[in-house]
Amino acid sequence: MAAQAVSLLREVARLEAPLEELRALQSVVQAVPLHELREQAAELRLRPLFSLLNQNNREQTALCVSILERLLQAVEPIHLARNLRLDLQRGLTHPDDSVKTLTLSQIGRIVEDSEAVTEVLSNAELLRQVVCCIGGENLSVAKAAIKSLSRISLTQAGLEALFESNLLDDLKNVMKTNDVVRYRVYELIIDISSVSSESLNYCTTSGLVTQLLRELTGEDVLVRATCIEMVTSLAYTHHGRQYLAQEGVIDQISNIIVGADSDPFSGFYLPGFVKFFGNLAVMDSPQQICERYPVFLEKVFAMADSQDPTMIGVAVDTVGILGSSVEGKQVLQKTGTRFERLLTRIGYQAKNASTELKIRCLDAVSSLLYLSPEQQTDDFLGMTESWFSSVSRDSLELFRGISNQPFPELHCAALKVFTAIANQPWAQKLMFNSPGFVEFVMDRSVEHDKTSKDAKYELVKALANSKTVAEIFGNSNYLRLRTYLSEGPYYVKPVATTAVEGAD
Repeated sequence: MAAQAVSLLREVARLEAPLEELRALQSVVQAVPLHELREQAAELRLRPLFSLLNQNNREQTALCVSILERLLQAVEPIHLARNLRLDLQRGLTHPDDSVKTLTLSQIGRIVEDSEAVTEVLSNAELLRQVVCCIGGENLSVAKAAIKSLSRISLTQAGLEALFESNLLDDLKNVMKTNDVVRYRVYELIIDISSVSSESLNYCTTSGLVTQLLRELTGEDVLVRATCIEMVTSLAYTHHGRQYLAQEGVIDQISNIIVGADSDPFSGFYLPGFVKFFGNLAVMDSPQQICERYPVFLEKVFAMADSQDPTMIGVAVDTVGILGSSVEGKQVLQKTGTRFERLLTRIGYQAKNASTELKIRCLDAVSSLLYLSPEQQTDDFLGMTESWFSSVSRDSLELFRGISNQPFPELHCAALKVFTAIANQPWAQKLMFNSPGFVEFVMDRSVEHDKTSKDAKYELVKALANSKTVAEIFGNSNYLRLRTYLSEGPYYVKPVATTAVEGAD
């Protein structure tokens, strides 16, 4: 079959309009195993196929792209870089986006190869064309270009090629295309900056990081909303957070939140700014961040009391993130009755909001209430028990009611709450004393899909592995939990059948 593909390629090369031959070739190459094509790679004449891409024939172009996608997988990246560089360059300027996508996918293979990438770095025109692809209308083409340039920048030689040559001017020029393209370039710069402090230094020296930060703290509220997402990505890295702190960016973001009350358009950017601080608190120290920037927690409480579902959702998510660590739980506990009221608000939303917001509330409650065995001191257990009772008048029944609703996502989110508290003695006592709850846990007929069965199994596992459950639930129930655990999440009890004499 591979030899047949080689033969057909030769036939295609001799013809001017070889549609029939291309269709035959497409059928053959799709049927040939890749390892056979690799064995024949030296015999594959691909340049005629690239030449056929330059003729204004849509069907011919589509066939050539389909064939090349398959055949190029059999060609080593170093061979692509050395022998097809001009074809790749032409592919990047082709008017058909499918050709650009094909070309960029091959450049993506080249830049992943430590030997082949050096060939690309010495080809300034190819790199310039990749940069230009960021400015195109097709998003997938732009994303592929960004990915390739990010990969190139992982090496010292790549950083120098991008930031110490005319390529930087090309990058700045393509930014002028429109707002969307400018943000794409910022996305690339943040991707590169996030790799290391050295990469960040190259990006800051270029002036593009400074330009992004100017837009973040500028007057355009829509631009702020877009830029904060990128700055948050940079803040996921330690060197990124250090840079933002040294440049006073974190203080500036805090000041903008302070002034948000008097800004009628703050709803556009405030959610992103609060998320920024939420992530910052988790990655650094919740206590230090909340003490240094008190406006952050103040704004979270205010957003939770809002009538705007978007603001409520951000507040709920942020509280969940903050309360995922012991230190964060302590910060929230120090706010006293304010946090208890916020929990009651979360409970109300979990019962009455849209399905999407209900799930976010349930996820936040799970995060807030979970304690690992080593964290279960008397103080922390007392705290989580108090928090649970603050959610609703009868929190256990609230979550059980939600779990009985005919929506798998809600059912699983409610089971996740039970799983979060399942290893805590006070919760086990509540569960055991709640009529029918133990049977609800053991009942396999409630869950019908894989995700729900997995969620129920996690609950059973958390209970069965707890050191206190045998004493609280009793030995017979403990043995039932162990049996459920050993049978696995998808066990189906066999149905006994009785043979009837004379039946067919």
